[in-house]
Amino acid sequence: MNTVPSWEGFNVFVLKALASGAVFARRDLCKVVLSLANLDDEQRSVTLANGDSIAQNRIGWSISYLNRVDAIDRPARAQYCITEKGRELLRSHPQGIGEKDLRLLAKPDDQWWVTKKSTGTFGVADDADADGNAVGTDTDTRLDPIEQIQQGIARINDEVSAALLSRLQGKEPAFFEKTVVDLLLAMGYGGAHGKGTVTQLTNDGGIDGVIDQDALGLNQIFVQAKRYSRSNTVERPEVQSFVGALSGKADRGLFITTNTFSKGAVEYARNVPTRVILIDGHQLTQLMIRYEVGVQVTHAYRVVGLDEDFFV
Repeated sequence: MNTVPSWEGFNVFVLKALASGAVFARRDLCKVVLSLANLDDEQRSVTLANGDSIAQNRIGWSISYLNRVDAIDRPARAQYCITEKGRELLRSHPQGIGEKDLRLLAKPDDQWWVTKKSTGTFGVADDADADGNAVGTDTDTRLDPIEQIQQGIARINDEVSAALLSRLQGKEPAFFEKTVVDLLLAMGYGGAHGKGTVTQLTNDGGIDGVIDQDALGLNQIFVQAKRYSRSNTVERPEVQSFVGALSGKADRGLFITTNTFSKGAVEYARNVPTRVILIDGHQLTQLMIRYEVGVQVTHAYRVVGLDEDFFV
């Protein structure tokens, strides 16, 4: 699959779409740009973590940046057209327009394009020349601001995920089994009253937890929670044993481990008549982060956008 162009990669297509002089609504402009950029269905279907289209998100930032340097104008709400500056930019850079090209068009007092390294904010990091003036330096501009935020969050989550896994592997089995039940309750299982129990540690028949799926407990999920202190792989026989323990009790089960499942175990779970879902260590910790089990929110950031209704 070809990668989705960066927001810079869409600049030239935005200007080409507007080159006829017509005024486009933002939604219609995005459609034309996608067509000019020749994006296939797979590229168009790639989304951000929040479900928004990456391509359309990047086109939106391209429109914003081009408008910022007066390469395109907005004669009415969510309506765009090209300016003479935009036509000249397209004539001089027909093969592509990067952030460095747009910086040259920025007004001298427009600090939007230049931010100090110490701020940690989006923009072009700068150094100082001999006179102490800010000088733009090359940075990776392939990601738009929203993507940079999400990428940073993903990196933090990866670190927390590894820490969670290490902590779980270091705790006793009973703690891990309770954690699994707590997670499933946080995910909305457990019926109207949030009912879930951890079975006795001895003679549990391979069943470590029971979760009600409805208020009356008529439908239940049986859980096997396998905690290893080392990087052991759960093999097919262990999954088979769990399926055997479900016999006569339930037609579905959930096998969760701090480690990984072998190919044979995965294939067996996929083909066995009993519905068995396998959750490995990575998936487990990602769910814990998502549903805030064993973690707490330490920072929250708000992303704002212009309120167009305010200016009507």
